[in-house]
Amino acid sequence: MKKFFIFLSSFLLFLVPSFFIRDFSFFDQLNLPFFALPKPLYGIVWTILYFLISISISIIYNMYQFKYIPDYNKALISNYIFNELFTYVLFYFKQLFFSFMIALGNFITSLFLYYETKSLDKKAANFLLPYVFFNLFAVVLSLTIYFMNL
Repeated sequence: MKKFFIFLSSFLLFLVPSFFIRDFSFFDQLNLPFFALPKPLYGIVWTILYFLISISISIIYNMYQFKYIPDYNKALISNYIFNELFTYVLFYFKQLFFSFMIALGNFITSLFLYYETKSLDKKAANFLLPYVFFNLFAVVLSLTIYFMNL
């Protein structure tokens, strides 16, 4: 039961922006590169990634108590902050350059999260690999969108 609660609570926490940001019309107005995903796929991809991240988190917190893994907690919290900020900065504040910077921060903190997770459990870290790679894609995409819409 504890494992499911940790999974569900972390999954719902990652979905927070989707409950508040409903207007994606700004994204529809942007010039997008040829390698951008079709717009409906972004929600599907991020939901899958949040599902995988939540599995990883539940594995770690079922193996270790919160207070005994401070480096992991710092990596997780910093990554969560960057992840959540991206949606608000892009869709609410409509800031392309800052959303690129946040995407870069999200990628860097996802690398730290992967490293800290791998030091605790390799299986849990493997669930983060799609997230890390997609964050790299998001950095390239955000930078390209910024320059295409100057």
